[in-house]
Amino acid sequence: MNDFAVRLNASDAARRLGVSNKALRLYEQHGLLSPARTTAGYRVYDAAEMARAAEVVALRALGLNLAQVASVLKGDRQTLADALAIHEATLDGEIRERLHRMDTVRSLRAGLDAGRMPAEGELPGLIEQAAPSVAFDLPWPWGRERFEMRDIRPLNYIIGSLGSGKTRLAMQLAQAMPGGTFLGLDRLQETSVAHALQSLEHNAALRSAVTRAEGWLLDDGAESSQALTVLLVALEAERAGALVIDMVEQELTQPTQEALIRYLRHAVGPRKPPCFLMTRSSSILDLSAVGPHEAIILCPANHSPPVRVAPYAGAPGFEAVATCLASPDVRARVAAPPLMV
Repeated sequence: MNDFAVRLNASDAARRLGVSNKALRLYEQHGLLSPARTTAGYRVYDAAEMARAAEVVALRALGLNLAQVASVLKGDRQTLADALAIHEATLDGEIRERLHRMDTVRSLRAGLDAGRMPAEGELPGLIEQAAPSVAFDLPWPWGRERFEMRDIRPLNYIIGSLGSGKTRLAMQLAQAMPGGTFLGLDRLQETSVAHALQSLEHNAALRSAVTRAEGWLLDDGAESSQALTVLLVALEAERAGALVIDMVEQELTQPTQEALIRYLRHAVGPRKPPCFLMTRSSSILDLSAVGPHEAIILCPANHSPPVRVAPYAGAPGFEAVATCLASPDVRARVAAPPLMV
């Protein structure tokens, strides 16, 4: 029997497709999907609509913005060809890397048959790079307790109530991870903004990357702002280590926050340095949409050591995470004004 023979509601359709309900609504708003409605007004997805949705999800995974997805679905071969060329180059790089390791293994086996042991440094190169990890003694207010985080995901959220120490944890993470960078709220100061804009002016590759990312976001419903540009400069710049961002939602509207997290899920992958997002916005950390390449770190209000929290109801710490989050309009009312000069 076809898996999609039964009509699916929006939640089940989103789960099968590996996207959020919000994403499905967004695709519908842009005319990419046209789900049927029950008499009560609920969306339902039949086999044809699920097949169409799967194509949309696949095109988005290839890096196309919504306008480009619509164009491809209407028969735009060139846009699809360009996206597939980029994807092919990525896959080709991964295959070449694996073939190189295979050749090395064969060479080492031949050497062993001839009575030769591997030279120093040859064996580590056979192993795929493991997910990064970090360990350090926690600063105040934790009293030098040990913190370890293994299997660091590409996208990580740092969450906690006011006074929980999450900013100190974020700064310590950036210091402890090789090549780590901390992007604080001072990014909104006049001098920091000027520095970011100068980086764009003098770095053509960075300017191109930021322009491409901003176009993707604006097409996805984001609103242009200086705060968004500064964020994109940090996100798109070449870096060797993790990027840790303090209150990523600062000065971003709700549509921008929602588009930004969708973009980060697309742009931050296992082959890139991880990102840590400190946030208290439910639009950035939508607990119903956390995927397998994401992790949540909770700084408890009682100053117990930070813990990793699974993204499902009933998991230890889940309710504490949920109570720390607020919608962007609430966050805007209670957030302290940004530092300006």
